[in-house]
This record gives sequence, C-alpha cells and structure tokens, in this order.
Amino acid sequence: MTHAAPAGSTASTSKRATLALLVALATLAAASGVCRAEEYLTGMEWQRPPVVTPGTPSTKDKPGTPPSDAVVLFDGKDLAAWDGAETWKIEDGAMVVGRNMIETKEHFGDCQLHIEWSAPTPPVGESQGRGNSGVFFGPYELQVLDSYENETYYDGQAGAIYKQTPPMVNAMRPPGQWNVYDILWTAPRFNDDGSLKSPAYITVLHNGVAVQNHFQLLGDTPFDRPPQYAKHDPKQPIRLQDHGNPVRFRNIWVRELKAPEGKRTREPYLRDGDKETPLAKTAK
Repeated sequence: MTHAAPAGSTASTSKRATLALLVALATLAAASGVCRAEEYLTGMEWQRPPVVTPGTPSTKDKPGTPPSDAVVLFDGKDLAAWDGAETWKIEDGAMVVGRNMIETKEHFGDCQLHIEWSAPTPPVGESQGRGNSGVFFGPYELQVLDSYENETYYDGQAGAIYKQTPPMVNAMRPPGQWNVYDILWTAPRFNDDGSLKSPAYITVLHNGVAVQNHFQLLGDTPFDRPPQYAKHDPKQPIRLQDHGNPVRFRNIWVRELKAPEGKRTREPYLRDGDKETPLAKTAK
C-alpha cells in the first residue's frame, strides 16, 4: 500500500517550492512584457537558395574537386585562366612560380577562394627568402611563405595579411607537403568622391584551422609605406606573386558570394492561431 507523504515532508515541500517558482516566473514574464505565440514570422519572402553540389576534399597525393558552381582557375592542365603566365610552368599537375606575378583574366569581388600550395623541398634560405609567394586580391596580400620552423617577422609569415596582422596560429605543414587556404573575401567599396565607403574583410582557414577571422584590412599591403585605400572597382584580379622561390600551386577555384535574395512583404509579427500581432505593438 502506498501512503501519502505527511505534511511537512520533503516531497510536499519540494512540490510547494516548484509551484511557487512557476508562479514567480509567470509573474516576471508578464511584468517584463514578454509575448509568446505559436510562431514568429519575419515578414520576408525569400527566394529558394540555389542547389550546389559540394566538391571532394584533396588527399596527400590527389587534388580534390570544386563545388558545382565554382569557377576553376587551375585544374592541373593549363594556365588559360591567367595573364602573364608565360614563364610559369606545369609539373605533375601543379603550376610552378616563374619570373613574374600573374593574375586572373576574370575579375572577382566578394568571393570564396580555395587554393593549395607547397613550399619547395629541400628548403632553401631563411626568413622571407624561403618559400615566399603571395595570394593577392587586387592590391591586398595574404602571405604565402614557408613558415615551418622558419622564423621571420610575424606579420610576414604564412597566413598573415602582409604588414598588417599575423595569423592567429601557425598551421604550416612541412616543405613538400600541400597547404590549403580557404578564404572568404569581402571587397572594399568606395564613394563617388573616392572616399572609403566600407573596408575589405578577410577570413582564412589554413589547413582547416582559422588563422584570420573577419579581419578588417587597413588598406593595401605594400612593403615600404603604411597601408592606404585608393578607389578601385570592387571586382579585381586574383594575383599570385613571384618572389624568386619555386612555390607550387594546385586545385585553385573561386565562387562568387551572393547574399540571399528576398523582399519584405510586411513588418515582423507574431501569430497565435488566427491572431496576428505586429512586433511594434508588443514593444509598447
């Protein structure tokens, strides 16, 4: 036979405390003007996001494949996507740095860039003289350098925005192995009078490790003066630098970044059955 807990028992006290807590929370919610409903609606009518087939990751010996909507800049076969690449060569499916900087024939604004690179082996030189190149979005450089057990100034090592900020960590692989940069680039915008409207931002994963997190660039990235912005079109060529070292690149592709498209049909509101309440009213 089950006996009810006597008054004042632990179970009875616990039930009364729980009931008191629920009453207090309900009173607090009412006093603070919190409104709950079946559904919150944004008032936006969104377009269906495009379907993209993801690519495949690279392995130690074989480059991966790009997403279905990517623009392929180098797939190991030719340098047709690049201007100025006459002195660069292709060896074993990789492009090898020649005697000058090259740039893409097509220009890009806000984009996702995937690029894989390998420092020369055996390593030769030290500091900035070892495995040096660079990935440029117009005049803005993300440094490429053999930073594996190779000391240099920190805002000039691999993963740095040159002369502006070091990477958060050094995620470098040894010379001869493939490094991967996955980059999100937001191009700067300028007003008609040439003044800066919005700066450039960059996020970088180096071998899957975040080394730049939405970093705001101070301007371009020269060696011999402070950074500055000068008006240009948001779409710029992607450039690869010659710094006198035979750095190799492979599996280069880029995707244009577009914000979701939609239109506002009404202001945000709460819906509870047939009742609709604009959020502006609930805030009063």
